[in-house]
Order: sequence, then C-alpha cells, then structure tokens
Amino acid sequence: MNIKRYGSIAAIALAGTIVLSSCAANEGNAGGGTEDEGGSTLSGTLDASGASSQQAAQEAWVAAFQEENPDVTINYDPTGSGTGRDNFIAGASNFIGSDRAFDDEEIAAGEWGACAADSGIVELPLYISPIAVIFNLEGVDTLNLDAATIANIFLGNIKTWNDPAIAALNPDATLPDTAIAPVHRADDSGTTENFTDYLFTAAPDVWTAEPDGVWPLEGGEAAQGTSGVVDAVKGGQGTIGYADASRAEGLGTVAVQVGEDFVEYSPEAAAALVDASPKAEGRTDGDLAIELDRTTTEAGVYPIALVSYLIGCEQYEDETVGSLVKEYFSYIASEDGQSTAAENAGAAPISDDLRGQIETAIELIK
Repeated sequence: MNIKRYGSIAAIALAGTIVLSSCAANEGNAGGGTEDEGGSTLSGTLDASGASSQQAAQEAWVAAFQEENPDVTINYDPTGSGTGRDNFIAGASNFIGSDRAFDDEEIAAGEWGACAADSGIVELPLYISPIAVIFNLEGVDTLNLDAATIANIFLGNIKTWNDPAIAALNPDATLPDTAIAPVHRADDSGTTENFTDYLFTAAPDVWTAEPDGVWPLEGGEAAQGTSGVVDAVKGGQGTIGYADASRAEGLGTVAVQVGEDFVEYSPEAAAALVDASPKAEGRTDGDLAIELDRTTTEAGVYPIALVSYLIGCEQYEDETVGSLVKEYFSYIASEDGQSTAAENAGAAPISDDLRGQIETAIELIK
C-alpha cells in the first residue's frame, strides 16, 4: 500500500493520485468488468482525495474492497477536506471525503466538475468520529476542561499548564508551570472547522471567530494534516492540539465538560451527538448533511465530534465510474464496512436508521 501526498489539484492530476492501492489491483482507468476467479465482475480505477481524518478508515476500506474486487484500484489521497472539495469541483477526483458537507452557497453554485452536466450530488455521513483534544505533558495523562478554558488556551490567553483556570477544573492533578504550546492545522481542514465550530458555539463569549476550515488566528505552531498535528504534539513538551481520535494513542487527552459532567471521547459518545442533532434543511434526497448540536447537555454526549462525508455525483459522465462509486459507497455503508472502520480507526458505526437513509441516497448514483 503506497501513500503519497500532493499539495495541489495540478499535482494530483499529474501524479495520478496513487495513494492507496493493492498489489492485486490493476493499473488501468475505469473500465468494464470480466468475472475473475473470486466472482467479481468489477474493474477499473477511482481517484479520490480529501479528509485526512478518514485516512485510517480509507486504508482499511480500500484493502477490504480490493481484496473482494482484485481488478479494482481505489486511490485515496488524504489531502485535507478543503483540497478535496476543490478537487471535486475541478473534476480531479471521482469522489471525496470531507469533514463538512458543502455549504448552501456552494450547493447553489452547483459547480461539480466531477459530475455529468446538471447532476446533483450525494453527501453521505459515513465516518463519525470524536475529535480528541490531545496534549503532551509529562506525568499527566488526562485533564478535565470546559469550552471556555479550551478556547482561552488556543487563543493564547492561558499560557502555562498550572494556570488557575486549569487547576480549578483538576484539583487532584499535579500541574507544572510548563509553557503551553498550541498546535493547529496549517491546511484547510474539516477537522479545524468542526473544532472551531465547537468553540464558537460552546464558548461564544471567549471564542468570537466564526467557524472555518482555515485556522483563524495568528501565532501558534501550524502543522500539515492530521499526521502533522499529531507528530508536532508528540515531538514537543507542553504542546496541545486537536486531531481525529483514531490518532490520539500515546498522548494525553481532554475530558470535555457537558452539563455538569466531564465526558471522555469515545465512538459511542460521538454517535450520541449525531443522534441528538437535526438534519440540515433544504437539501435534496441524496444530501444527508447534519447540523451538529454542540451545546447539548444530554448525558454521555461528546460534543467535539466530526461527521465526515463521502461525497459523489448522482450522475457521472462515465457509467462505469458511477457503478464503481456506487459499489464502494455501498460497501462502506454496510455493517461490514462500518465494523471495519470501527476496528481500524475507532469510528462510531452508523445507526440502522441512518444506514437506511444512506442506502436510499446511494441508489441515486448512476
């Protein structure tokens, strides 16, 4: 399995976006299928890009799908959600992963270079995961923090780990006077947009910058992609950042205040946030965007979660590409696909109700 990174649409187009592939897979373009020894009639190549939060899940999904369909190659480049959306609009990716759905303005523009003319899109919430607030502080494995304190840390208003605001929430912890070194994403990231959305909605008196995939502040250390943030936090002392929880192993993590309780991240707590949140209004049958309720006080809900989408076309110019996307999305939505993401990336499996809605939307793909 090869992993290569390309920083632009042009580079993706030139390099072929060879990111995740198996030795058994072919190297051709999307094409028709002939039955192989395993019984699969699928063949061809899909090029995709987008959310780095999905990387571990995509690696597992691609490996499993290609094992069952050895004449299929799926290339997923974890460029970050913003680049993925740009690629889809430009027609450089057959499908994308994104840690947010396209917004109303983007939907109204309807510029989908990946799709046939006048095609709508499907946006499927197929990867649900907590965003962990991660830190590296010798002798401390976990901390309780509320939204205002997290916001003040990333704003630079709280400068040392023994600050009274942190100490008050952690009376039993031994906190050093080590300087706090915040780390944020350098790229346009759906993880950043979800994290800043939490800060903006849960601590509005402190965090006044509107949610955005681009980090809105000057200062702090910037790192590329999920891996870059995790490596920067691991490589420092007193560092703090945010990343998909699948990458939090070996680092200190924050339990976030919800109501009167402090809730640690878990797949189940992230799934509970989705169940407590409404669907976005005014979307088509194939667009299952969700409006996450970050201010809920419902017990057991972890509010810093992302719903990462698989986004494709309702209608493709190439019928075979459409068929491959449809089959791949169907696998990801299946119980087996969701179990694979849970086992390999710590994702929360979607509910049966949501699966039914997603399966209906997938049927729109041609």
